[in-house]
Amino acid sequence: MYNARVQALGEVEELCRQGLVDLYYGDESHVCSQGYVPYGWQFPGEEVRVPSQKGFRLNIFGLISRSSECFWATTQASIDSEFVIRQLEDLSFRLRKDTFVVLDNASVHTSRKFRERLAHWRKRGLFIFYLPPYSPHLNIAETLWRVLKTDWLRPQDYSEDDQIAYAANRCLANVGTNLVIKFSPFRLS
Repeated sequence: MYNARVQALGEVEELCRQGLVDLYYGDESHVCSQGYVPYGWQFPGEEVRVPSQKGFRLNIFGLISRSSECFWATTQASIDSEFVIRQLEDLSFRLRKDTFVVLDNASVHTSRKFRERLAHWRKRGLFIFYLPPYSPHLNIAETLWRVLKTDWLRPQDYSEDDQIAYAANRCLANVGTNLVIKFSPFRLS
């Protein structure tokens, strides 16, 4: 199952490389006022801190291509199937060619309501490609979230709720123009 899905993803990647289809990788993430500190160090006696407030959380659904073309939406509400469906519905009306969206198997992507939209989207040229379970390393959207949180957002962006929301939206709006991620080409492992 895993090898077959990876092989199929490689075939879609090749179609995209040839310009025959568009391909986006999608996922959900969030930024919050508590900041993002995956690791850190300090000199002895030095106080290092990231100013933060508890409680504020901005949820993000995003799609990104290997060329850093990005579609995204933010909300303070929880991201559920209906939210993701609305985003993909909007995308389905803007397609230039057959388009594949790669998603993980999260419940918001596999719910009954979501599955009911698949046939409608296929008629419009939007195809959902599910990754094999436990394969975040195959989803380049994970890289988008890591780069957003570690490189593009600054510590001072976490100082106020409005500031982190503005900064996250500003960064996402600049993906593909001023902010570009150079993704490695897809390779079969």
